[in-house]
Amino acid sequence: MTGTRNEEVIENKTYDEISVGDEAFLEKRLTMEDIKLFAIMSGDVNPAHVDDDFAKSSRFQEIIAHGMWGGALISTVLGTQLPGPGTVYLGQTLAFKAPVMLGDVLRVAVRVDQMDDKRHHIVFACRCENQRGDVVIDGEARVLAPTKKVRRQRAVLPEIRLTERGQLHAILTAADHPDPMRTAVVHPVDDSAIRGAVASAKQQLIIPTLVGPHDKIMAAADKAELDISEFDIVDAPHSHAAAEKAVAMARSGEIEALMKGALHTDELLHEVVKREGGLRTERCLSHVMAFDVPTYPRPLFITDAAINIYPGLAQKRDIIQNAIELAHAIGNTNPKVAILSAVETINPKINSTLDAAALCKMAERGQIIGGELDGPLAFDSAVSEVSRATKNIHSTVAGCADILVAPDLEAANMLMKQLSYLADATGAGVVVGARVPIMLTSRADDALTRIASSALALLLAEHQRKTLQTRV
Repeated sequence: MTGTRNEEVIENKTYDEISVGDEAFLEKRLTMEDIKLFAIMSGDVNPAHVDDDFAKSSRFQEIIAHGMWGGALISTVLGTQLPGPGTVYLGQTLAFKAPVMLGDVLRVAVRVDQMDDKRHHIVFACRCENQRGDVVIDGEARVLAPTKKVRRQRAVLPEIRLTERGQLHAILTAADHPDPMRTAVVHPVDDSAIRGAVASAKQQLIIPTLVGPHDKIMAAADKAELDISEFDIVDAPHSHAAAEKAVAMARSGEIEALMKGALHTDELLHEVVKREGGLRTERCLSHVMAFDVPTYPRPLFITDAAINIYPGLAQKRDIIQNAIELAHAIGNTNPKVAILSAVETINPKINSTLDAAALCKMAERGQIIGGELDGPLAFDSAVSEVSRATKNIHSTVAGCADILVAPDLEAANMLMKQLSYLADATGAGVVVGARVPIMLTSRADDALTRIASSALALLLAEHQRKTLQTRV
């Protein structure tokens, strides 16, 4: 949340310090945590706000905020900024113009419209706009303004932890500034694929081009009750042809990213990795999942659980470099990379420990750049400071890893699913190492996860573009 005042103190403006036309505002992104907390506080468990399955069948096709959540933010501006402490709320009118969706950023502004010098009453015009500039709420508030100056330390509220995706929202916030990327959505002929494209477009992360059978795409949109009239559709008779066409568009520069629709991952990647006409680079492709683990204080990248089954040393070098590049794209300029094994010592009988030692030496010699590597490290030593200290491991990576490199696809896949099902973690992933980012969305992904995957791809594309400009 951002506003116009010092975050450490809270200070009012008295009636005599205020003039007609004065304004104040804050900005806040809607998270599922906000909705849950508001539902707990108010008791309003309308399924339109808290039930994802119900919301998909509703008028808006996804979860929306309680209307009065926006009203509460207006109260926040009045009570903490203008006029601030000592303000007495006398009345409020609100008109709800449009829904507030998960991931939307509201700019909540109040402006002094009328002043009553005799009674010290002020009428404020109130307006809430989303990140696209659409008015979602407007109205009028009437308050009794304070006449005495108040300046106090801002109260520190207790931290409330819900199993919510704060790290994913940090990624979304980081992606607020780059322009949306032209994205080929490959074979979007089912509900989840078409919803993923529309949701990401609404957040201004992508400009979709839908590639696949025209009639099936339109039928999927009609069934989901989604308007795709603004999107370009490139007709392709089947999924294989759609993948081939989308890759050709990326190679020619028509689009900047790929998003998997209702086709198998192998079918899409088969076209991507072709030596002739594909999107290969000097590195192998790898999948990186940015996990939001409620008990971990930073995004946790896990790689590779989707592409390289039993990677060799050279492939692991590329997998690590790809993950480092993605970390740079979200603003982590020196990510800590933990190369996982079952033990922290090098054991000739455990190949992953030998690979870890070799990879660390490769980093020392400049064959892997941009991050700090350590390994072999057991999982607990990589993520737990207590475990690191107990085992007396002296490492700048152990206990605070940003990237976990699994020995193979099996280990990475099991680790990801354990975090998802036992630790209530949520992840958003992207394929790195091709000429353009590739989003591998799943039918099980909710709207926020699909949007976060697009945000990751957008940040990666922007980072790659800037890197290329620097080299030139």
